[in-house]
This record gives sequence, C-alpha cells and structure tokens, in this order.
Amino acid sequence: LPIVYDTSKIFGQNTPLEVPQAFKVTTVADIVANPQFGDAKTSSAFAALESVELAPGESITVTTFYGRADHVKEVPKIAKTVTKKGYASAKFERARSLINELTAGVETNTTSKLFDGAIKQMYLDNSLRGGMPHIIGDVDDDAKFSNFDEDERVKVFHAFSRIHGDLERDYNAFLIDDTFYSQGPGNYRDVAQNRREDVTLTPRIGAFNVKMFLSYIQADGYEPLTVEAVVYMITNPNVAATVSGLTTADPKSAETLTNILNGGPFRPGQLFNLIDQLNVTLSVDRESFLDQVVAEAQNIPMAVYGSGYWADHWEYYLDLIDSYLAIYPDGEETLMYDNELRYFFSTATVKPRSDKYVLSLTFDGKSHHVQQLDSTFFDDEKADEQEAFRNVNTGIIGIDAYWQRTEKGVAFKSSPIAKLFLLGAIKYATRDAWGMGVEYEGGRPGWNDAMNGLPGMVGSGMPETYEMYLLLKYVKKVVDKYDRAVVIPAELNKMVVSVNKALDKLEKSGYKDPEDLPFDVPEPLFEYWDVVASARENYRNDVQYYFSGNTTTIEASEMSDMIDRWLDQIELGMTRAIKFGSHGYMDDGTSGIPPSYFSYNVTKWTKNKGKNDVGLPLVNARAMKVGRFPLFLEGPVRQMKTIIDDKKKLQSLYKKVLTTGIRDDKLKMYLLSADLKGQSYDMGRMMAFAPGWLENQSVWMHMSYKYYLELIRGELFEEFFSEMKGGGMLPYMDPDVYGRSLMECSSFIASSHFPDPDTQGRGFSARLSGSTAEFLSIWKLMFIGPKPFFLDDNGDLKMQLIPALPEFFFKDDESGTDPTFDDDGNYVVSFKLFASIIVTYHNPTGSNMFRVKPSSYTVTMDDGETVKVDGPEIPTKLAKQIRKVYGVASIDVYF
Repeated sequence: LPIVYDTSKIFGQNTPLEVPQAFKVTTVADIVANPQFGDAKTSSAFAALESVELAPGESITVTTFYGRADHVKEVPKIAKTVTKKGYASAKFERARSLINELTAGVETNTTSKLFDGAIKQMYLDNSLRGGMPHIIGDVDDDAKFSNFDEDERVKVFHAFSRIHGDLERDYNAFLIDDTFYSQGPGNYRDVAQNRREDVTLTPRIGAFNVKMFLSYIQADGYEPLTVEAVVYMITNPNVAATVSGLTTADPKSAETLTNILNGGPFRPGQLFNLIDQLNVTLSVDRESFLDQVVAEAQNIPMAVYGSGYWADHWEYYLDLIDSYLAIYPDGEETLMYDNELRYFFSTATVKPRSDKYVLSLTFDGKSHHVQQLDSTFFDDEKADEQEAFRNVNTGIIGIDAYWQRTEKGVAFKSSPIAKLFLLGAIKYATRDAWGMGVEYEGGRPGWNDAMNGLPGMVGSGMPETYEMYLLLKYVKKVVDKYDRAVVIPAELNKMVVSVNKALDKLEKSGYKDPEDLPFDVPEPLFEYWDVVASARENYRNDVQYYFSGNTTTIEASEMSDMIDRWLDQIELGMTRAIKFGSHGYMDDGTSGIPPSYFSYNVTKWTKNKGKNDVGLPLVNARAMKVGRFPLFLEGPVRQMKTIIDDKKKLQSLYKKVLTTGIRDDKLKMYLLSADLKGQSYDMGRMMAFAPGWLENQSVWMHMSYKYYLELIRGELFEEFFSEMKGGGMLPYMDPDVYGRSLMECSSFIASSHFPDPDTQGRGFSARLSGSTAEFLSIWKLMFIGPKPFFLDDNGDLKMQLIPALPEFFFKDDESGTDPTFDDDGNYVVSFKLFASIIVTYHNPTGSNMFRVKPSSYTVTMDDGETVKVDGPEIPTKLAKQIRKVYGVASIDVYF
C-alpha cells in the first residue's frame, strides 16, 4: 500500500494533529494521486487503502511496519523482506510463541487459571525491569554442569532490561540496544529487587548478583544510581588470537576478530554488530562463537553514578543473599570470605554537616530554621582521577576509572563479609540524634522518593534502621558460625574505634531513657550523635579519593561482641520509635505501629563562618528536637522482616494495621500513607497530590505487595490468602473497578479517599513495577517453600519441598475449572522448578496444604528411570543432581 507521509494531506493546518481537517474534504484516492511534500514537517505514516469490498462477516487486516535503518538505502531491502506473503502473520505467531517460551519457566497449573496466567505475566514483566538472565560460556560438559561460582568460564548476561521496564516516562531516557542480547540500563533499586529470585529460577547463576551488587558498595557506604549490563574483556592478546583462530573461517576474519577482542570491553550485542559490519566470517554457529569468546573473558560489572545518593539502595542485598542461600546453603562461607570485591568510585562526595546545615528563613519569613541542603557536590578532583583513564584514541574513559584505588594505583578490594560490615558500620554511625532512624544525609530519601523534602528537614527513616538491624545480625551470624577473622580497611577501623569510644562514654554517663520521652534530644545522646557523626565524616575524608591500602584484622569474637553492643543500641532506638509513634490527622501516636520517618528541628546552632553557593550562612548544630509524621505502610512492612518465628507478635501487628488509617476498608487494600492533612509542604512533592492519588494516601501496589509478602513469609497463611482472594492482589481484583487487565500491575491504585468516586479502585501508570518481584517471591514461598535446600546437623546438603497452597488451588467451584486428579484420586497441582523440572503435588483431600511435609517423592529422570524417596527430605546426591538441573525430568511429591 502507498504511504501518506505528508501530514498536511490529512490534518491540513491543524498543527496539533488532533483533527483530520484536510481528510474531511478529500478521499484516499485523491491523496495518493497527488504529490506529497515532507520537508519541514513532522512526517506521518498512514497506509493508504483506497477501497475494499467486504462480504458480511468478512474482514481484512492492514499491517504496517515501523522501524529504523542505519541508512536510507537499506529501506528497499527491508521493504522487500517484510512485504513477502505470510511474513507478518508468521512474525505475529512467532512473537506469541516466543512469549510462551520466555515464560515457560514459571508454568503453573492450578484450578485458578487467572493465577496461572498472572504468574507468567509477572515473570515476563519482572524480566523486562531486572533483565532475563542467560548463561553463556558453555564450551564443554564441565562448564555446562557448573555454575557461575564453580567455573570461571561460565558467565551470566541479563537481556531485555531497561529503566522501569516501560516507555511511559520519557524523562527516564528509556534506552535498549537494537542488537542481539538487547539490554539497557536500569535504576539501582529496580534491578536489585527484580533480580531477587534469579537464582531460584536459574540456579546456575550462583552468587553472580550478590557479588555484582556488593561490588557497587562505595567507600562512603553509598551506591551509584544506574546499573548497566556487565561487559567482557580479554586482556591477553595471545588468548584473543587463539579464540579468533578457533572460531573464524579465514585468516583475514581471524585477524579482524583479534583486533576487535583486543580493542577493549564489549557486550554480546556489540560484538555481533562488529563482526557483521567488518565482514568477519565465522566457522561455528553464533551461540558457540559467543560461548568460546566469553569463556576466555573477564566479567566486569558496570554502573553510572547518576544523581544523588539514595538511602535505600543497600537494603536489597540481604534479599539477594537469602535467595542465594536458599539454593546454596553450602556456599555461604566461600562466598563471604573467599572472594575479593572492588569498591565503586563515583564523582560525587557527601558533604560534612558543617557544609550542608544551612540557616534560612521559614516559609512565612518571620523566623529562621536550619535545613540540610545540597548534601553532595560534584567532586572535580574525583573527575580528574577518572580523566586519567581516558583513552587518547577512542576518547572513552576506561573501566578502571570507576573503581577506587590505593595511592599506588591498585584497585582496593575486600571480602564480601568485610564490605557488609563496612556498610553496617557506616549506617550504624548514621543514626539520628535519638538513635532511631538512619539519617537521609546523602540528599535523597529512601524507597518513597516523593518525600524528597525529607533530607532538607534533617530527616531519618526507620525502614533503613530495620534493614540495618538485619544486616548487622547477619554479619554477626556469619562471623559466629565460621569463626574467621575479617580484614577491613584501616580507615574504617579508625572510625569504628572512635564510635566505640563514644559508646563507652555514653554508657559511663549513666544515661537512661525517662518513661516519657521528651521531644528535645537529651544532651548525652546529642553529644554521642555529634561525636559519631564526626567520626563518620573524618572516615569519609580519609577515603575520599584513595584507600591507603593498609588493613586491620578483626577477630571473629571481637567483631561479634562489637556488633552485639551496636544491636543493643539499635533496639533501644526501635523501642523509642514506637514510643514516639506517628502523628497526623486523627492519629495521636498510640497505635503501636512503628512510624516510618522523623525530622529534626535544630533548636540551637552556631554559625561556622561558611556560606553555601547562594550565600546563606552555614551552621553547626548544638541542640535538636524530633518531629513526627503520619503513618506510612513501609514502617510495619520493614519491622515485620525483623520478627522471626514469632507468629503471635506478627498477628498482633497485622491486626493493629487493620484498624489504622493505612487500611482502605472500602477497597480492602492498604494505603501507602495515612491522611496527610495538615502536613508541611517541606516534606516533599507528595503534598501536591490530591488525597488518594500518587503517593498521597493511595494504594501503592509495590509497597502493598511487600506487605503481603511479609504475611506469607511470617506464615500467616489464613490472613494472607484471605487478603489475596478478597481482592487485595491481582488477579483477584474486580476488573470493572481496576479498569485494566488483571495480569497487569499498576504503579498505584486511586484509593477510596480520592474525590472522584468513579476513579476509586482504578489502576494508573501501568508499568513493570517492583510488584512483580514481590509476586515472584510470593510464588516461591507458595510452591517451593522458604528453604528448598538446607544443611542437616551433619552439614550434609538436603532438599525439601514444603509448599503453602490454599484449597482453592486444588478445588474451587467459583473458578469454573474442574479439579485435576491423579490415578489414585489425589488432587494435584503442578509447577516448574528451576524453569525446567515439572513438580506435581499430590493432595489426598484437596484441603489447605500449609507447610505440610511430604511423605515421599518420586523423581523421574530424563531417561525414564525413577528414584523413590521416603520421608520429607531428598538425600544429598540426588539433591545436588536436582540443583544442577541435570537429567531430571519431573518430581512427584506425595503427602
């Protein structure tokens, strides 16, 4: 069909291109018959169908192709291909089959077909945000039967990732490469969260994600904003020449490929583009070629600083570690102690308090207050350090520029357990003056970035405190368990010594909290905060550009005792936070639910003779007073993670939340925040939104799903499935109210507090949100259990499948789907384990199966052989074989 590219032929002078003014007075035939002009206009691309006769019930399909080409001369060749008979329909069918192939890894079969479809869509959407892992480097059987940690030739590459996973927000600079193994950059928290269950679905990944994200921890305890796909590099020219000789068909191709591989870092898509552009002829297929190249290459993580230091980026590490340990409990010691990781090096530096506590007028201009402003600055000296790595031929800054070095120019490295201790120590030294929340002193808030004014209010967050508490407990558990010393940077040890001396002084002062806590920070606590914050600032100054390279060894018992003292202080702060409580409209702070945020009003200060960039005076704080906020759902969500094996305590918190302002009784959902009426606009942009909209008292699906995840993780099964089936989760919402597919998450749902009743309950900003990560974790806990692999009392690896499945997955009259039975009349449901092995649960009664241990297993191999296992545990040899996904076709589990 001819194309109408001249917009004036359709729209005339209607420049917004909303009304086809010209088309109203002409015909398609006239437009096609007359000249078109595309200069100085925004082009259109209408397929011009002049006329067609259709019999009753008959239809036609008009297919239009859009795309790009490197040169206009390529267009005729492309057109010839895409206009071949059957091309479009074949591509359409291939797209459908491809989606089925990509989502086959979470194939699930229950009586709830909506759920079965939803988990596939969630997996697909999750992959588009965090990336879909591909194992490459399988050059022989040894590699194929090894994971990323066991064989250095095995590599992991994530395809399809992109910022937020969607095109809706053009300010995100949405970008993916138009190459094979297409991928794009992603925001740190998005990628870290959405890769949480990678190892659950693809065990061969091993500790890839753990190592990569821990390597991004900077010396200052922060992380970059943007995560990019890993790159590969062959550093030995002889190795490059050997690989080229083995994979190319002629000497010229071998020489060209050698030059490509010696030219610097590459990604798979870039490599394929180059061999096509430079006419390299391969002697092997493309998959084998890529495997052989990356098997000889180094795996190098990549990231970009971006803008600002977000307070929550580190909070997702334990989730990655927990998921890894659920598959590889026998790999913990090696992972934590026997690896060395670098420190990311960003061009931004966090200012000390003396450079960011600014004296400014209050909103009414009648008095002054102290704000924390411009917390970071672009560090020219750091930029100069990176410039030293710029390649004079390519103009590109080399990879080594992004990793912190010693003054001798060597990248400084620490073990993962040392980096976790460093992170925990810095966060401990960043607690607020009352010892409750972790301060937002890096210029950005945490997960709820609509509270972007909170750093300016000298704010702090309890979500970060709960995560810090779990992090330090984990570090203590590891050093207690393996009784191995931890080697840390000497600069960090200097800070730790100062922190502990300050704690000694606080304890010797005899300070005890009064029964009724005053809002003004007591002098002993303020002095402790001031000394500890100074120690943190001095440490950052010491490592601003380089590590000295000197280290200090801390024995396991010493580190354990030190962390014990810190945990006691953190627990005191957590108790204080509950006492202070939240405060807002119809909220007197007595709900017993943990608050999420605090602010601090500097009540006394002295000017330090400095001024900020706009000439406002800088001050040193001398006294502070704590401020409170309304309830936010994130507080109880994070606290729930700290409640281990205490179902009564968890149920008590759940019941309290049900009766507060963060429960939407009409929608039977949970609100991101309670009523914000009367709050200061200083807290952030959320105050600009109508109640029930965006981050102001709406249902933010991701945080709601985090809440539901904690319910099932804490084994509140009745409560969890009641919430799910009651309409709080997809796919069990009312589609007429939700207003979109029950397979598709939204950023938020307008709550019943939104003024327009027709909008209440409707999902908005549909995108691949972090809700999908929580849904996959929920699916894992439902179908696999929290710890499918574990070490018995003798230290031997065992496997167990202990699901948490509701009766309505086995039999449900409301679903309209008949139950499925085995030959013995047992109700059955099935799913795919490790994206490969069909697991079938045989339930004699079809009733709820909540963490019921199996009575036996039947494992069927690819060759048809069966292995029967009596009891709830699969023995070591078979467990390892299943974990390697080697030769195992299916597992039948009987109860």
